[in-house]
Amino acid sequence: MQTRTLGQHGLTTSAIGYGSMGISLAYGPGDEQEGIAAIQKAYDLGVTHFDTAEMYGWGENEKIVGRAVKSFRDDIVIATKFGFKAPDFSYDSRPERIREVVEGSLQRLGVDQIDVLYQHRQDPNVPVEDVAGVVKEFIDAGKVKYFGLSEVGPETLRRAHAIQPVSVLQTEYSLFEREVEVLFPTLTELGIGFVPYSPLGRGFLTGAAKPAAEYDETDMRRGDARWQPGNYEKNVEATRQLTELAASKDATVAQLALAWLLAQGEHIVPIPGTRSASRVAENVGAADLTLTSADLARIKEILPTGGFGSRLPEGMSSDWE
Repeated sequence: MQTRTLGQHGLTTSAIGYGSMGISLAYGPGDEQEGIAAIQKAYDLGVTHFDTAEMYGWGENEKIVGRAVKSFRDDIVIATKFGFKAPDFSYDSRPERIREVVEGSLQRLGVDQIDVLYQHRQDPNVPVEDVAGVVKEFIDAGKVKYFGLSEVGPETLRRAHAIQPVSVLQTEYSLFEREVEVLFPTLTELGIGFVPYSPLGRGFLTGAAKPAAEYDETDMRRGDARWQPGNYEKNVEATRQLTELAASKDATVAQLALAWLLAQGEHIVPIPGTRSASRVAENVGAADLTLTSADLARIKEILPTGGFGSRLPEGMSSDWE
């Protein structure tokens, strides 16, 4: 597996990571043993970047990740997040809450140090300078190595970075979702790496999408705009054309989508999530897929600006400033 450097502070990981959210949240009923097998398969194939969060099952996902990586913990990067509060998923990044979550995450993961600590979402009631200051305390104490932010804009990045240098930003990014590209100049300016979550369009870009009503009641895709009538058919057609291009390169559409992300910059490490060991192997294979300028031009023809349907629920706006 190729490696990439995120930020300017020594954070180096595999070019493709693993997002564990789907083991515990948002994509229908999960299976712990299946999830553990997928994580361990990822490591066997060279993945060294594993992403979790307190919010994913309110600590249960962290416990699963901790058990799965225990035998190779020293060889990998573990990222986790704070910023939400149970049971209503409200924002909470008060300093006392951050300290509580981080100490809990260390215990649940079974580690002495968290490699990457993200603020999961910006809390409008807590200045980001205060958040960065608390993370700096943990970094100075040796309990955290690198600071990350998720779903924030340029001004927030700069304000946080002035208190504690930010190594990485995490935001949704895929062939279907391009909004974050406006932040790339700021990331370059500040020397911050980028970790796309949902890099396969929440599963649409695996080629296995089905109508919204066919998903489990607990699956967020039942209400996702990309799966609704009108958008769904257009996204299916775009995925069909991408699949044809991928097949011409002896690749799958998921591999094409991940390779496209890798081609957008050396500062990018996507974290596809899956509970399937075979899907893990497929995703990792994208690191060996090289896209030509003609391939990239064809992809742009198929999806000039992204997929059809907003990534956010109706009436909801981004946290970006």
